[in-house]
Amino acid sequence: MNEQFFTHEQFSNINFNQNQLSKADYEGCIFSSCNLSNCDLSNFRFTECEFIECDLSNCKLVKTAFQDCHFSGCKLIGLNFDLCESFGFSFSAENSVFDHSILHNVNLSKTRILNSKFKNADLSACDFSQSDLTGSDFQEAIFDQTNLEKANLKSARNYLIDPENNKITGAQFSLPEVTGLLHKYKLKID
Repeated sequence: MNEQFFTHEQFSNINFNQNQLSKADYEGCIFSSCNLSNCDLSNFRFTECEFIECDLSNCKLVKTAFQDCHFSGCKLIGLNFDLCESFGFSFSAENSVFDHSILHNVNLSKTRILNSKFKNADLSACDFSQSDLTGSDFQEAIFDQTNLEKANLKSARNYLIDPENNKITGAQFSLPEVTGLLHKYKLKID
């Protein structure tokens, strides 16, 4: 537990590279159009916080807690979510960019991440079971031992998922993108 505690505060248009964010517990706070890129958020706790059009790229996230947070239109590039506090870890997102981020062995079961980008993201051993990933772009993302059971990947695109290496029972896919499940077989499909 951090010494400082902020509840239901609003932070708008702040560049936290110039005005450092206080190491604290943040509950029910809204961060709007803030620049947190390259900040050290280690041991921070965010509970039921909303991040709107913020840049959190390349932040240090050692033992950072995200509990029931929401990201909308955010840049979350190059983040190591696998270093976050796993207890209670949960977030949802829409129209956000997770390019080059690591979500290895992260539990995101039953989450909603809509219309987001995961270019070159490491999703190996991630639990996306029963999650809604509608409209997301997984160009060159790594799926290895990933749990996608009963996940919704309708209108998701650019994924290359090996059904023999990942759990996909009951997952929902759309045509023609579903051909990404056959990529390793080098088939010619017309």
